[in-house]
Amino acid sequence: MNFFRRNIFSKTVGAAFVAASALILPSCGIINDDIPECPEGARLRFVYDYNMEFANAFPSQVDCLTLLVYDKDGNYISSYTETSDVLADENWRWDIKLPAGDYHFEAWGGMACSDATFHFTQEPAAGSKLTDLQVAMNQNAITSPMGTKLHNLFFGALDMTVEQGTTTYTEGTVYMMKDTNNIRLLLQNINGEPLDGDDFIFTIEDDNTLLNYDNSVITGHGITYYPWTTGQVSSGVTEQGNEAKLAFAELSTSRLTLGTKPVLKIVRKSDGKALVDIPLVNYLLLLKSQEFADMESQEFLDRESRWNMVFFLENGSWMNVYIKINDWIVRINNAEM
Repeated sequence: MNFFRRNIFSKTVGAAFVAASALILPSCGIINDDIPECPEGARLRFVYDYNMEFANAFPSQVDCLTLLVYDKDGNYISSYTETSDVLADENWRWDIKLPAGDYHFEAWGGMACSDATFHFTQEPAAGSKLTDLQVAMNQNAITSPMGTKLHNLFFGALDMTVEQGTTTYTEGTVYMMKDTNNIRLLLQNINGEPLDGDDFIFTIEDDNTLLNYDNSVITGHGITYYPWTTGQVSSGVTEQGNEAKLAFAELSTSRLTLGTKPVLKIVRKSDGKALVDIPLVNYLLLLKSQEFADMESQEFLDRESRWNMVFFLENGSWMNVYIKINDWIVRINNAEM
């Protein structure tokens, strides 16, 4: 019985001591050698749902990430990069240790990879400003006569306040958009005559190789894009029993905008005749469904990044042509384009 009472007393006194000790421990924010500093900073999530599926594709499409931190006045503070497999984890968050205050975060996806095709014109450093930041296409991608498959480029920005005296990092979400596009072109003869992509010169003329800190295009740096691949594909056997062989080409471009007015051209090598010469954006915008009638044209161009255009010949000539763009058909009758 006495043993039982001693144990009750011992446990009661012990619990009271622990409670009293907790009351005199330093509170969060008071730092000494034995107690770690309480968390203070930003916990960032990255989302890429600015696409036509309206679904987060960041884990599957962004394979390297650069984060730049500026203060509220646009003064550069620090840079971070992430290239590991954590980017493919939907639950991944980036903890950035920062004192309480107002910050501007810039995120650029695709620039820290070994095969990146864009770079900062001037590496952010102490003393630089947000307005100094520009992103340019690599010179070898601009001058390549064979065309370059651009590494995907993404942009995102966030203004947020890191709270003071909290027990967890302040959470925020950086919403990304995709700047690069892939455009696949197909040429088909309705009469079944085979075509080969190597018999044509495909180009897109634009002025979009330099991007500002806010992802706007800085003009005055024109470029002619060439295909990164060309060739011939089969679409099966026609009603006449012939195998339909189509010419194809794929071109990779930087951000498409209304202001730069890119032009798509297809020239026949045998005689140098320009078979197609059209304002590219005008035709791409024809794809926009009435379901998205209220969507601004630039938003549509930014959300879509993979384009397919099929040009059909009729009676062996480029008269009475129609174009199929992402399953949407445009007819142009009795005129060369």
